[in-house]
Amino acid sequence: MQHFDLIHSKWNDPVREQLLGQGLERLPHAMLLVGPTGVGKSAFSEQLAAMLLCEAVSADQTACGTCQACSWLDAGNHPDFRKVAPDDEGEVEEGSAAKSEKAKKRSSSIIRIDQIRELEAFVFTGSHRNGNRVVLITEAEAMNAPAANALLKILEEPPSSVYFILVSSKSKSLLSTIRSRCRCIPFGPPDAAVAAEWLAGKGLQKQAVRYLDLAGGAPMRVAQWNEQGQLAPIDALVETLISPPGDPVALAARWDGLLKGDGLFRMEHLVEGVQRWLFDLAQERMAGQVRYHGGWPRPKEIVSLNPVALLAAWREINQFRRSARHPLNQLLFLENLAAHFLRALRPLRS
Repeated sequence: MQHFDLIHSKWNDPVREQLLGQGLERLPHAMLLVGPTGVGKSAFSEQLAAMLLCEAVSADQTACGTCQACSWLDAGNHPDFRKVAPDDEGEVEEGSAAKSEKAKKRSSSIIRIDQIRELEAFVFTGSHRNGNRVVLITEAEAMNAPAANALLKILEEPPSSVYFILVSSKSKSLLSTIRSRCRCIPFGPPDAAVAAEWLAGKGLQKQAVRYLDLAGGAPMRVAQWNEQGQLAPIDALVETLISPPGDPVALAARWDGLLKGDGLFRMEHLVEGVQRWLFDLAQERMAGQVRYHGGWPRPKEIVSLNPVALLAAWREINQFRRSARHPLNQLLFLENLAAHFLRALRPLRS
């Protein structure tokens, strides 16, 4: 856990002040951090875990980074800390080939019951350091039903020295009984100027606003796209949507080439991109504004498009999103998607 590098998401300072304003002793023992992807929930959760385990918390309520507990946590072997994530992502080293492979599969993975059951001995056994114990569950919505029910039982009567931190971008998918046992801590995107400044510090000042619109204002999501090599494929996809070939086979072939790149641009990203483009076309046609693609050139002759057909195609593509992770035949899947997209672009009949 590299929590000391993640402390610079200053836009979440109000959340921090509200949560810690009355001191560590008043912290709830089960917290659910909710909000869209890329707004700093994971960074905040790691900072919070580090602070709860630190043996020399600073006056401004941050982990010191130098005590034995902080050193163990940084090395990934603190005996009083457990991290649960789909596919055990926390155990993979940065930069390893294994991490890249796991990242490609993570979207279809789940948190299983055996991962939660392993927490029982940890939770109901005494602390190694006579201090707090922390359980961090990332992507908590990935728990399957048996895992969620197993966690619910643990949350019913946890020892007073144990803290649970759950992080979720889709909290409505969690059991309502789990949500009710946690204090919900909402996170949102920062002000656009703050987000652009943060991205500039990451070397992404060029066209930052373009990608922020597409990411719903979430700067860490844009930074993740950059790290995963997704920005170039995103640009290339939008170019095919602005001026698509009229033949679905030709359009599918171009999309297929994007998916064969070296980055982590996957089928579900492509399908989502097509759907968002259709939504923006319909919104521009009806309201004169766009939600996701304000930084890109607009297609010509948009006034000739049928907003009803655009919205119908936008809805139809939901069925593609359901099977995008595991299409039986990738090229046929793309050709079918391209046919739906091009059909929606047929001009209104006079």
